[in-house]
Amino acid sequence: MIYAIVFLPLVGFLIAGAFGRWIGVRASEFVTTGFLMICAVLSWIVFFDVALGHDHGYAPIIGNWMTVGALKVDWALRVDTLTAVMLVVVNTVSSLVHLYSIGYMHEDPHRPRFFAYLSLFTFAMLMLVTADNLVQMFFGWEGVGLASYLLIGFWYQKPSANAAAIKAFVVNRVGDFGFALGIFLVFQLTTSLRFEEVFAAVPGLAGKPIHVFGMDVDALTIAAFLLFIGAMGKSAQFFLHTWLPDAMEGPTPVSALIHAATMVTAGVFMVARLSPIFEYAPAALAFVTIIGAVTAFFAATVGLVQNDIKRVIAYSTCSQLGYMFVAEGVGAYSLGIFHLFTHAFFKALLFLGAGSVIHAMHHEQDMRNMGGLRKDIPFTFAMMTIGTLALTGFPYTAGYFSKDAIIEAAFAAGEHHTTAMIGFVSTVVAAGLTSYYSWRLVFMTFFGQRHGHGVADSHSDDVPATADVHAHGHDDHGHDDHGHHAPHESPLSMLIPLAVLAVGALGAGYVFEPDFAGHAYNEFWKGAIFTGEHNEILHEMHAIPAWAGYAPTAMMVLGFLISLYVYVLKPGTAQALARTFPRLYQFLLNKWYFDELYDFLFVRPAFALGRLFWKGGDGAIIDGLGPDGVAARVADGARLAVRLETGYLYHYAFAMLIGVAAVATYFIAGGLR
Repeated sequence: MIYAIVFLPLVGFLIAGAFGRWIGVRASEFVTTGFLMICAVLSWIVFFDVALGHDHGYAPIIGNWMTVGALKVDWALRVDTLTAVMLVVVNTVSSLVHLYSIGYMHEDPHRPRFFAYLSLFTFAMLMLVTADNLVQMFFGWEGVGLASYLLIGFWYQKPSANAAAIKAFVVNRVGDFGFALGIFLVFQLTTSLRFEEVFAAVPGLAGKPIHVFGMDVDALTIAAFLLFIGAMGKSAQFFLHTWLPDAMEGPTPVSALIHAATMVTAGVFMVARLSPIFEYAPAALAFVTIIGAVTAFFAATVGLVQNDIKRVIAYSTCSQLGYMFVAEGVGAYSLGIFHLFTHAFFKALLFLGAGSVIHAMHHEQDMRNMGGLRKDIPFTFAMMTIGTLALTGFPYTAGYFSKDAIIEAAFAAGEHHTTAMIGFVSTVVAAGLTSYYSWRLVFMTFFGQRHGHGVADSHSDDVPATADVHAHGHDDHGHDDHGHHAPHESPLSMLIPLAVLAVGALGAGYVFEPDFAGHAYNEFWKGAIFTGEHNEILHEMHAIPAWAGYAPTAMMVLGFLISLYVYVLKPGTAQALARTFPRLYQFLLNKWYFDELYDFLFVRPAFALGRLFWKGGDGAIIDGLGPDGVAARVADGARLAVRLETGYLYHYAFAMLIGVAAVATYFIAGGLR
């Protein structure tokens, strides 16, 4: 069963990618989507067998990958509760994204390539979550990076899409370099990369130093720190977050897949999988907490003023990932995975709902050109409202159980560690900001008066530069799709995934809270997540003061009321505030100027250095003195020789006379000496 789950997406990728031209668009869509549907069903079966059943997991070995000296790497598929959770998340969301894409991408002529990329992305993520060793995890890690590059830059005719794809690839390489160094260090310390052997060796390494850069530092701390650098890149944490909003240049289904179920959750999964290492590195855990807290607050502030509907949700993802890392930083790894699990449903729902809005508005993404859509697309409005309720932590929705639990755990840990209290304060404030910008999106999109006409333009972030979007000239309903009619609901292939995800967004938290962090914790996890003997965070969080438990709900209500006042009860307040605080508004609108700062510190110097090596080093020195220089001197000599051979006899006689005179002079001068 596990072989089918992992390799069916690869088979779908090969069929659609290699034979898409011959089997046609429909066959490519049905093959890839059908395989993912099968994977999703099988993943739930594995989840019930392993996580909710009595199966403690298994790790079948496919074969030996490599053996180099003491390094032996087998290709094995590790299946335990943590893997089962990730299989459900990845394959459920991916299968729904495939189905949704049939309707959303119906006008694009390159659909076989798109569906092939989606399946490749899913296969890479499955390789990552089923890894039994760090090498196999790194293989899936890099595969996800490659697939994200292909999907973000799918509309390669758009320069902005190409730039976004390159940016995602390069920024992730920064984090991946740290991840690779961490893997090297783990092997040096344990002489193994297989999880079971590494975890068995970790307790004996606790407190042992390693000599680095002339200093003695704790070996496990530096290893955990380097591994987390990889997570910072992949999960778009503060400093390495800049690629995530630009990833919106890809089609909307790609945004849902990247932000909800696959790429950005890889870092959270990795920290949970390597919890035995992090548990013995408290300084690294403190760093994880601080980065998560800062990311949660930073991304929430930027989301307040964004006008692109997809970018608002993108910064929401960045902020929610910060919550997950705060949970893991205070030792509540299961809560981080719990929020990953619930977040996948409501975030995929929000992204796909945004895609339905974009589809209805004929590829318009600016919320300032929307308004009053709840009457035109009532089903999409209902689904987006459900997703917003879950995201903001409305009582008894999925986000309420997982996000509020993280905040409570941070407060409980904060009684012993200052960094955890920073995490508590940051996440509580971010809860209010999240509620504000989430309801702002709903109010600007679905309430008030229509501000635009829904006509696609060349500035849209979700339409290819070539007019391929309107290549057929008609939408799913047979109407002319050039913005001359009112917005309408999306086809069933796009609405069914919304309904399924809405069920998860409403009920996933209530149903699974006892398993992830409640009384059934031990029976559910079965040791898949390691916590030290002194880690009692899941018990301590139930003893916090009542006000701390109610704080996130109070902030959620406050954010909703402010947003309601600003955008519904008294329209124009937001514009007045922007005029009153122009510097703050520009600071947030320009995302704290991180892109400009990185452009000044890294991009421009890199380009200048590249031009120096190209023009000066390669062009002037290597080519100038090397092959090109030698060839030029030979050509000069040839031109001189051509000038000497004129064809006139008296020229040759004169040259002979000069030669004889030169020889005679040489011998006479030599004889005089």
